[in-house]
Order: sequence, then structure tokens, then C-alpha cells
Amino acid sequence: MAKINPNYDKLTTGYLFPEIARRARAFMDAHPGVTLMRLGIGNTTEPLTPTIIHALHHAVDRLACVETYTGYGDEQGDRDLREALAARYARLGVSLEPEEFFISDGAKPDSANIQSIFGIDNVVAVQDPAYPVYVDSNVIAGRTGQSVNGQYAGIVYMPCTEANGFFPDIPREKVDLIYICSPNNPTGAVATHEQLKKFVDYARAHKAVIIFDSAYAPFIRDPHLPRSIYEVEGARECAIEISSFSKEAGFTGVRLGWTIVPKTAVCEDAAPGKLHALWLRRQTTMFNGASNIAQRGGLAVLSPQGEEECRGLVNYYMNNARIIREGLSQKGLTVFGGVNAPYVWVRTPHGMSSWEFFDKLLHEAHVVSTPGSGFGPSGEGYLRLSAFGHKEDIERAVKSIQDNLNV
Repeated sequence: MAKINPNYDKLTTGYLFPEIARRARAFMDAHPGVTLMRLGIGNTTEPLTPTIIHALHHAVDRLACVETYTGYGDEQGDRDLREALAARYARLGVSLEPEEFFISDGAKPDSANIQSIFGIDNVVAVQDPAYPVYVDSNVIAGRTGQSVNGQYAGIVYMPCTEANGFFPDIPREKVDLIYICSPNNPTGAVATHEQLKKFVDYARAHKAVIIFDSAYAPFIRDPHLPRSIYEVEGARECAIEISSFSKEAGFTGVRLGWTIVPKTAVCEDAAPGKLHALWLRRQTTMFNGASNIAQRGGLAVLSPQGEEECRGLVNYYMNNARIIREGLSQKGLTVFGGVNAPYVWVRTPHGMSSWEFFDKLLHEAHVVSTPGSGFGPSGEGYLRLSAFGHKEDIERAVKSIQDNLNV
């Protein structure tokens, strides 16, 4: 008799983004003819750049000829793409081998799948608030108890608050897996070298592993802030980095990312090389490699012309972030982020809950946002606004907030 995985039933009601969509649909049903302005989900809106489009078209054309057709590729990713990524990190002063890169279909699936190479009894610590996949994938794996008041038993939550600049202190207890996202989704905060060094030192002392999400690194403007955890001494011994072309190059639908597992990384019961070998085994067993076409597009992103064009995309979204940040500040709201990240973190006024302020923005300004409580307990009392959108739509949404929101 087949049985389900009961851990799915531990997940709190409704994934965050489907719940947002449900409320938006209900509003539209009750208010036909009203146009909603969306500053919620971080989905890119601007078209792929010419260099990338040319590469993708060329890759498709190659599949139409018997002489250039390709079938399965290397599960770890095309060698030239991995070499190009290693060269990008080298420009940050980080030395990595192409063999330490694993090309995938995006950072989100890797963030979920990476926990499969670790034992079920590992204690997991997450930034709070955090992108939901870090917690939910570990719930599904069976590392937690039930959710009580928004917190799962067995998870160590590391609060990110105004008091600590939205970057947590190291855990007081011993933990085994530590999820860090910088620039952070949802708060927009970016960790400094000194802050990351504390976690690297902690991980090395406790033989823990940091799972570092750097998907938003291209949005960092401050040259003094690290774009990779491997810029911190000792991180190659204790950190796995996950990243993506989704937001930098508009690959949200193309799907292409990478995970770095250094051969020098260790944990409590794994000598150097073991974690790398386990992830290679996982990928070769359960993954046939990223799309050949997408990988040609990724190589174009890393070309000099591609990088210049993608900087233009990043600048476009960061200008949107400036519009949101300045517009809401002028309205009298307290805002964070939006300087080195494409997200603006807004404190709810008058002690309102996240969902209460979500509904208020929806009904009064017709703007869809993302409730901070959906990212974890410490997100209560905040909203996330996304800079991903057409500039004219962003301006219209901000003006509606300024004109119609009663604060």
C-alpha cells in the first residue's frame, strides 16, 4: 500500500506566493474593472539583451543540423561555461576550479536539493526572515517538528531585525547547516566581510556548513561589500554557494544557475572532497544537466558585451528600487534595502500586521505587495516591495500609494 510523505502536511497553510495570488484574485472578483499594480513577486519583466538573444538563437539553430546537434551534455554543465564562471570569480579575487561548479536549472531548486546530501539529524539554522524554500525543503525532508506560532520545532531561527541591521548574530547553540542569503531576500540587507567572517569562523569551529545564496550579488553597488562568501578567508572549507542568472540576466523563465561545492569543504563526518563527491553523485543520479540552449545563453551573459548589457538591466531595476524607496519615504513610511538589492523592506505603520498592511495597500492603493510574515516570524510587521517591473508601472504604483494610502 502506497503512503504519502507526511512531512508535507507540516507545511503551513498555503505557500506564500499562491496565497498572495488568491487574495489578489478575490479582490479583482469583487472589484471588476480595477487594475492592480504589482510590487510583489520578484519576477523580471525586461526583455533579454541582444547578445543573449543572439546566442540563444544560434544554439537553437545548431540543434537543427546533424553536424552540430547535441543531445545529453555533462550533468555538471558545459566545461566552457564553468570555466567562464571560474574566471568571473577570479575577478573577485576568488580562486575556484571549474570542476567545483555545478550548472543547474536555477538557484531555487538547488537551495532545496542541496540538503539531500546531509543527514536527517542535522540541526538547521536560517536567517529570519528568509526565502521560504530554505525552511520548507527541510520540513519536507523531515528535519523539523510541527509549526507553532510560525516557527517549526527543530529549526534555529536567527532573527534579522532593525536592531542588528537585518543581519543575524551567530547561533548560541551548535548547529550544522546555516542558510544565509546576501543580498538578502526579503530585507535587501547585505552582509559585510566582518559579518560573514564571524559565520565562517563559527562554521569551521563546529564543522558546520554554510549554504550561501548569492543570487542577488550583481545588484551590490558598494565595492566594499562581498559578492561571494569565498571572498572571506576560510570559507572554502565550510561553505557551499548557490547563485543564478535569473535576476541579473532575466533568466527567470530561461532557468539557469549554479552551485559551487569546493573540494576543500568539510563537515563533521566528511573529509575534504566528500561533499563535492556527494553532490556530483546526486546530480548525476537525479539530473541530466541544464538545457544546452540555456547554457549557450549563460555563456553569452559572461561575455564582455553580455556583462555590459546585463549591468544595464541591473541598473534599470535599481532605479526602480530608488523610485520605490524615495516615494515611500516621502509618504512617511520607514523603509530599508533598495540600495544594494532590488527589494525594499517597509515597516508597517501603527503596529499593523503584515497581512493587514498588505490588505490595506491592496484595497486603498490597488498595489500588490508581499507580507513580511510569509518569510518567517521576524518578518512580521514588514512588507517587501519588489523593484522588478516596468518603470512606468513602478512610478504609477508609487504615485497611487502616495495619493491614496491613508497612513
